[in-house]
Amino acid sequence: MAPPRDRTAWLKGGDSHCVDHGTLPERPYRLLLLGPPGSGKGTQAEMITHRLGTCHLSTGDVFRFAKRAGANSPVMREALEAMQRGDLVTDETVTDIVRDRSQCMMCAHGFLLDGYPRTQSQAQALDGFLHELGARIDAALFLRVDDRLLIDRLTGRRSCPACGAIYHTIFNPSKAGDQCDACGGALVQRGDDRLEAVTRRLEIWRETEAMLFAHYSAAGLAVEVPAEGPPVEVFASLERALAEHLAARDGAAATH
Repeated sequence: MAPPRDRTAWLKGGDSHCVDHGTLPERPYRLLLLGPPGSGKGTQAEMITHRLGTCHLSTGDVFRFAKRAGANSPVMREALEAMQRGDLVTDETVTDIVRDRSQCMMCAHGFLLDGYPRTQSQAQALDGFLHELGARIDAALFLRVDDRLLIDRLTGRRSCPACGAIYHTIFNPSKAGDQCDACGGALVQRGDDRLEAVTRRLEIWRETEAMLFAHYSAAGLAVEVPAEGPPVEVFASLERALAEHLAARDGAAATH
């Protein structure tokens, strides 16, 4: 297991640099992690980065850091202002934010890119600036989960506004029912975890997923991972699928 990487360059962008004296992996993996809300991407990302030594590059983490620390570039200010208005951040803006962190695409530890791309336009832009850098993606990992299970996972979530504890009515219920076991606060359901919102989020993802899967399938990079079981089992399936994909790709390259 590799220790978590220093992500200063990713979180801050620009001329920022990471301080990292860790041992380099035998090979740097460059991976995309793609999956619907509730598919367990965060858990799988943590397991992947610890096992493979890659740096977890999450666009969500970039936005959360900027909200706390303040925008440090015009393009980030533009993104935060759009989010405050409730608008979607444009493809061009998100791509500019990732491009500003292009040094992370060349990290000697490799990377796991999470949260980008989310549209075909973003995928094409990523292809373009990776080509400029002389880098390439090893695999685009698609986590597959049935919508009915996703709805159960998302609509059952409850949180405590007082201390931030997270529960689930089925998988991790509070012993006190509708109160937090840690602090006694009343548990609430977030607005985006209500059935109507969850259903709409999944509809949007399925449209996005179809375009992205077609894009990366055409490039020979798409790897499907069944993700309905316990996290350890999902990760074992992911490791097997990735190893098979890389062996097939490297074998094909050796014959040309």
